[in-house]
Amino acid sequence: DLLGKANALCLVSRALATPQTFEARVEVSRLYPAGPSANMDQPPQPSMQRSPLQYVWPCTMKDGTEVVLRPICPEDEPLMVKFHETLSDRSVYFRYFHSVSLRTRVAHERLARICFVDHDRELVLVADYEDPKTGHHRILGVGRLNKVPERNEGEAAVLVSDQCQSRGLGTELLRQLILVALDQKLTRVTVEMLRENLAMQTIVKRLGFRLRLLDDPTAIRAFRDL
Repeated sequence: DLLGKANALCLVSRALATPQTFEARVEVSRLYPAGPSANMDQPPQPSMQRSPLQYVWPCTMKDGTEVVLRPICPEDEPLMVKFHETLSDRSVYFRYFHSVSLRTRVAHERLARICFVDHDRELVLVADYEDPKTGHHRILGVGRLNKVPERNEGEAAVLVSDQCQSRGLGTELLRQLILVALDQKLTRVTVEMLRENLAMQTIVKRLGFRLRLLDDPTAIRAFRDL
């Protein structure tokens, strides 16, 4: 049936991991309804917007591991659950500035909002790794760029699986978010982090950000004018 063909296309395109099939996968997931109550006889609904096809990059980590940096899509929710299972309490604290339980982070309502992202407001990039032996995919890192229209700026954040930290993946995710901001004519990118997060401070300095103290004694803001 049509739904089965759509799901098959999703699996094939994820395996191929090319920009063209990525676009097809996202378009199918948005155009056709899913679930037991879906009426496949109805014409497909217009997609909210096309996938940002231009934001797909190959990336090689310091240890030689190859990943694809690409926009998140609805089919990534199970992979996002697995990704959050790889994060230590310290990594979660550095990202969200407070502890957040795994149950809260992988709740369907929360992940659905992230995976069905509105590209007019924000962009979420994932580092998609395909195991060469099994063909299974894993998300090793996530970068997020939230647009602030009133200031024509973007607020960026990066989170990397503990097993992949210190391999250059966080730097590459943030580097590509800067390119996205440039492409979308934003004038500045900012990153807020805890003062004790020295690794993130090293990344932003490497990419040309300047640091600014905040009223909050525990946090610091990095900014880069574009």
